[in-house]
Amino acid sequence: MDLIEGEIRAVEQGKGGHIIAKMNSLLDKEIIAKLYEASCKGVKIDLIVRGICTLRPGIEGVSDNITVRSIVGRFLEHHRILYFKNHSESPYYISSADWMPRNLNDRVELMVPVEDMALQKELQHILEVYLADNQKAHVMRADGSYRKVIAKEDKVCAQLSFLNPKDMETTEGIAALGVWEPILEFDSTDHAK
Repeated sequence: MDLIEGEIRAVEQGKGGHIIAKMNSLLDKEIIAKLYEASCKGVKIDLIVRGICTLRPGIEGVSDNITVRSIVGRFLEHHRILYFKNHSESPYYISSADWMPRNLNDRVELMVPVEDMALQKELQHILEVYLADNQKAHVMRADGSYRKVIAKEDKVCAQLSFLNPKDMETTEGIAALGVWEPILEFDSTDHAK
């Protein structure tokens, strides 16, 4: 909550505020209310939430500055990466917790700053690639439905890009990898061919 508040204060001081959060689930009402407040104040918020997300982006006057995308692909992911542009100690954090009441109120979870500059750069790249994914991403609409994002050119498939470590060096190198194809194909009766 303090880190979100810090981005609000930064916007009020004339600096740009930006939050990026990658997690599995977002259900905590207090955090959602704080994100809505931050959006209303002008903080840009990009959320990458693989599973359940009860926040609604793109609602005029409430969540205009919030985007939510879900990326579900070959791998079941559990990493949580957080970015708060204006935090003085470190803008990057890693965490064990999703933003859910059970994680935040009923469990012992960790959220730690990443201070090493090389690791910060790696986390930045990971977030950039996930935000650029245009093959497996589903973007949430204001009504809670999702729209699949598929590009025919300049393809970026986040999970595929991290299969080969040498291709992880630049975001530009990702597009050259193409799209991961499933091992099995399914017909309309869902029987493997």
